Amino acid sequence: MTEGKISKHPCFCVKSHFTHARLHLPVAPKCNIQCNYCNRKFDCSNESMPGYTSKLLQPIEALNYVDEFTKENKNLSVIGIAGPGDPLANADKVFKTLSLIKQHYPDLLFCLSTNGLNIVQYIKDIVNSGLTHITVTLNAINPEISQHIYKYIYYKGKKYTGLKASTILVENQLKGIKLLVANNIKVKINTILIPAINANEIGNISQTIKNIDVNIHNITGLIVKKEHNTPFSIMGLRAPTDSEIVEAQKISANIFGSFSYIMKHCKQCRADSAGLLTKETIPQIISK
Repeated sequence: MTEGKISKHPCFCVKSHFTHARLHLPVAPKCNIQCNYCNRKFDCSNESMPGYTSKLLQPIEALNYVDEFTKENKNLSVIGIAGPGDPLANADKVFKTLSLIKQHYPDLLFCLSTNGLNIVQYIKDIVNSGLTHITVTLNAINPEISQHIYKYIYYKGKKYTGLKASTILVENQLKGIKLLVANNIKVKINTILIPAINANEIGNISQTIKNIDVNIHNITGLIVKKEHNTPFSIMGLRAPTDSEIVEAQKISANIFGSFSYIMKHCKQCRADSAGLLTKETIPQIISK
């Protein structure tokens, strides 16, 4: 699992996270889903969690930032877009950013993280953009469970809630993942372990993604603090214990047949993270 494209991507390969840097570009502010664990914030450089960024960048600013970053970081291998919203809810800006940077840095890997709702809609753009790796957050296969994780979704101009929303989401996630695999894009599945909601769904997720030829599963814990003011924090939900996360990883590993398929070095990065995963980096957004 460290061959070819994976070997230079620190999130997909445990060995490369010691040697290869990634640079997240926060060019995607809008989101098409309201997750009950998410509250996108700005100017929170002292906290590290998905959805946080110190600044938003326009495509040309993102290119300038890459130029500045590479002057002192010769180990950069991956350009990633992970928010602070969903990249495919900001498709024009994201694909423009990727195009600009690819013209100047054709040898880098290009990656994005998405909730998966709009993959089907943008599959041609994804393939044509040169994206090599995509992470999809998949927290449930059963819509009855998924409906408790998301407050609402926006899909094709309409707002959906409850079971209807979760059914649309899961159907599009699975269709989209299959399309990515069919187009030879390396897919990693992120699952957030939420003890009171999807703890018993881990095996179902792992078996489903294995059946469609995805072979990297990243199970991380719910981040929940009162000051985050998310629906889950207001409800008083707790984060999983370390032992609960390990148990979930064991369930997935048993289904895949090996722990080599389970990512265990995830840092749950900010939307503007930079550098090596092994070092905490205070983002220094540079724009001209």
